[in-house]
Amino acid sequence: MVIGSSGTTSTSFEWTIAELMLHPEVMKKTQEELTRVVGNDNTVEEHHIHKLPYLQAVAKETLRLHPSAPLLPPRCPAQTCTAGGYTIPKGAKLFLNAWAMHRDPQLWENLYWRICAGLHLGERMLMYTLASFMHMFHWEVPIGQKPDTTEKFGIVLEKSTPLIAIPTPKLNNLELYSSL
Repeated sequence: MVIGSSGTTSTSFEWTIAELMLHPEVMKKTQEELTRVVGNDNTVEEHHIHKLPYLQAVAKETLRLHPSAPLLPPRCPAQTCTAGGYTIPKGAKLFLNAWAMHRDPQLWENLYWRICAGLHLGERMLMYTLASFMHMFHWEVPIGQKPDTTEKFGIVLEKSTPLIAIPTPKLNNLELYSSL
């Protein structure tokens, strides 16, 4: 379970950084919130996380757009039932496509006010890692490039092209980086 959550957490982290670099105004607002809550002379600690609603919204929106597990575990009805006008026979294996559900405007009145259908064990790890790295660094892509958001489907929804991101220290006290 821990290994599974760490793999999906690193994938979710990569997607979030890519989305933030594609939307610099969102990255700026995220970093302003971190500076206001944590300050530039401190590192992120667990007690800061609940005071970062904008960062939490950014992470949840990324999970909605790029769910770490696009196909939910199979379901098997114990008896024949009807769902969405379809008859599902007893014992049939159903695979739920979270990726499609999260993007279907017929399922959600306002797509941007929803969260990921399944919050994973790695959510706390994702929030802490994301908060720490966004607080400590400015992030850029190499000159003339932009993050590729093409998806590679599999058990875990990965980027088809790995993210190349250049971190630049942004905190005043460079000794704070020794804990990395």
